[in-house]
Amino acid sequence: MRPGSIFYVLGKLLQLTAFFMLFPVLIGLHYQEEDAFVFIISMGITAVSGFLLKLFKNRGLHYKDGFVIVTLGWLLVSLYGAFPFLLAGVFSNPVDAFFESVSGFTTTGATVILSLESLSHTILFWRSLSNWLGGMGIIVIGMAVLPELAGNMHLYTAEAPGPFYNKLRPKIQDTIKLFFFIYLVLTISLIILLWINGMPFFDALIHSFGTISTGGFSSRVLSVGAYKNILIEIIVIIYMFTGSCNFHLIYAFIKGQWKSIKRSEEVVFYLIMLLTAVSLISYNLYNNDYYSLKNSIRYTAFQVVSISSTTGYANTNYDSWPSFSRWILLVLMFIGGCSGSTAGGIKVIRVKVLLKKALQVLYKLLHPRSIREVKVDNLVVPEDVLSNILGFFFIYVMVFVIAVIGLTYSGLEILSSISAAASSLGNIGPGLDMLGPLNSYLPLSDFAKMLLIGCMLLGRLEIYTILVFIFMDWR
Repeated sequence: MRPGSIFYVLGKLLQLTAFFMLFPVLIGLHYQEEDAFVFIISMGITAVSGFLLKLFKNRGLHYKDGFVIVTLGWLLVSLYGAFPFLLAGVFSNPVDAFFESVSGFTTTGATVILSLESLSHTILFWRSLSNWLGGMGIIVIGMAVLPELAGNMHLYTAEAPGPFYNKLRPKIQDTIKLFFFIYLVLTISLIILLWINGMPFFDALIHSFGTISTGGFSSRVLSVGAYKNILIEIIVIIYMFTGSCNFHLIYAFIKGQWKSIKRSEEVVFYLIMLLTAVSLISYNLYNNDYYSLKNSIRYTAFQVVSISSTTGYANTNYDSWPSFSRWILLVLMFIGGCSGSTAGGIKVIRVKVLLKKALQVLYKLLHPRSIREVKVDNLVVPEDVLSNILGFFFIYVMVFVIAVIGLTYSGLEILSSISAAASSLGNIGPGLDMLGPLNSYLPLSDFAKMLLIGCMLLGRLEIYTILVFIFMDWR
């Protein structure tokens, strides 16, 4: 391990964070809000801290250094990202400010704010910008502009989500620049579409950041449902789905490589899962006289895609739905979106591989002499990848169980505890019961909030990154 190089890169990362704080300053000046000065101060503190860390010499990176930088980087950015909330007086409790910041940068979207409409444009913009930066992976952004890390795969493999490592381009910088370009184009196009279909421009900006990143921060307490506009909901559904798909396939779509998309078992499985969930919940709502058939499909389609993509937006209070429907949503919280996307959760490809592995074991019991390999997209899944997926699933479940026990110990009801743990670990945001889409995490104890902060970070960095950081040999 090379501490000097680690501090140097973290310093670069903080300077990059300070640069992005300039945008809320511009928003604040435009709306003539005092919070603009809060960000000038925060930007100064962050930039100076970055400068001091950069005084360490960069001597190149070791493989393990990537895990250290990703873990500490996310913590540092979230810590400095909390300063504006404290300085602006949004929170008096540092834990609340840190919770909100971590929730933003991990694209979770859980909030401890009761009235979003009372916040300044400056603060609202910073919350959503943290979503947008987290969605793309602020560490990856940093690597794309840091020549010192050109060609170095250590950070990329530590941050990139999903069990399969799949490069879009042969050079890491080219890959990340392409990622950024696609991300930017999707964001700009969504802003325009929401704006021309009736959403105020500032709100379109906020919701575009939250949608593409699958983060889910909104400028309204009622989320997307506040606009009561079916066109806006359809547009958001399309972009939430896009954000939850593998960026490799988005690139293939842009290039017109349709066969790649059709051959993707993950996307096919994901679509079948979404359609099944929409069908079951719509029927359940209509059969229980909650809505008309049209509205049952409308609200269900939005919520299913929102939860599956781990965005967490709402167009209605789904916590008032029948237990059957809510439990389906809870299952979707665990599964999440596709690998190589901004979505959280266990990931569709892992669930697909686990199901195939279970069928392989069952087939082996019935036919002991048979040889049946686990394949995805007609490719044999290597044993080390299978072991990785099985290990990840086991650890994911263990972390979830520990989190639920901790939350119930703090006094939270069992359903609220289960949904909060699943939602935070899957980077979704709202949960069920006391923590439904219209509620806030503010009433929770500081212990419960810190526990959920840990879940958000573990979920965003796919558990292994942080565990390697904790248990690595530091010599």
